[in-house]
Parts: sequence; C-alpha cells; structure tokens
Amino acid sequence: MKSIYFVRHGQSEWNVSDKICGRSDVPLTSKGIEQAVESGENILKAGIKADEILYSPLLRAKDTALNISKITGIPAREEPELIEQNFGKWEGTSPRNSELFQADKRQFINSYEGGETMLKLAQRIYNLLDRLKEDDKVYILVAHNGIARVVKSYFEDMTNEEYAAFGVQNCSVTEFKFTK
Repeated sequence: MKSIYFVRHGQSEWNVSDKICGRSDVPLTSKGIEQAVESGENILKAGIKADEILYSPLLRAKDTALNISKITGIPAREEPELIEQNFGKWEGTSPRNSELFQADKRQFINSYEGGETMLKLAQRIYNLLDRLKEDDKVYILVAHNGIARVVKSYFEDMTNEEYAAFGVQNCSVTEFKFTK
C-alpha cells in the first residue's frame, strides 16, 4: 500500500501574531526554520523513503520544503495546487480561532467575500491526490493547515465539525495510506 506524507510549514510570523494567513505570503520565523531542519532530521530518523517533496509556492512552505530537502537529499519542486486556501476578508485578521471565522469555515460554499470556497479547495486537492495516487512515487507534501484538513478528509470520513476544527502542528509529519 502506497503512502504519502504531509508536513505543515514551520512557524510563520503570522502564526506568532495569531493572524489568519491564507494566501498571504508570510515568512518563517527563526523558530520556523529550526522546525523545518528538525523535521528533515526526523524524516531521516524515521527511515521515511520518499521520491520527491512537493511544496506550496508560498514562502513559508517553500522554505520549509527546501530545508527538509537539504537535510534529507530528497529532491523538491513547487506544486502550485498546494497553495493555501484564499480566506478573502479573513486574510490577516486575528484571532485565528474567532467564533465568526470558525462559523464561516463550516459553510463549505462560502467564498469569504473574495476568497476560495472549501468545495473548490477540496476539488483542487482531491484532483492532485488522485493524480499522485496513480504513479509509483512516494511524496512528501509540504503545505498549510487548510491543505492538511482537506488531505485528511480525502483519506478519512469527517463530520463538518471535525473538518472545521482539524489542524496539525507546524512541521509535524503525518502519513496517509492510499487504498486501491
């Protein structure tokens, strides 16, 4: 059974200030860079064998992926479909766990006044996962919390509440297994 691995980017400046990042291109903090290096070391220690790292074009994911690649020797390339969801009016707002934003996240057809709906995001990520499933390569995807949520929903059933509440820690490594 083929695996795929997911790594959320390292800590960003807006993670520290509790702002919603979305497609805003926010850099890693020095701690985020350290987390990325540690993630690469953890991948080596765990014996994870991957053919390629695919990463979101946003700086925080790119820098995380390139640090992991440098440590592991796994080649990395940008994958535009891994870009984070556009949260429209919510981009740059704080706090990330506000009741209003959490309620909006449960409305899957909501475009957040200029953003991307959860349904369009899911279509984009599901299409990518369907393509990756068909080849013989093992991938590490380096992206964002919103992408992690969709990837998990591709592999496991989730309620709307579980989906909206799901999150992964910065630079954690999560394995998912494709079934044929």
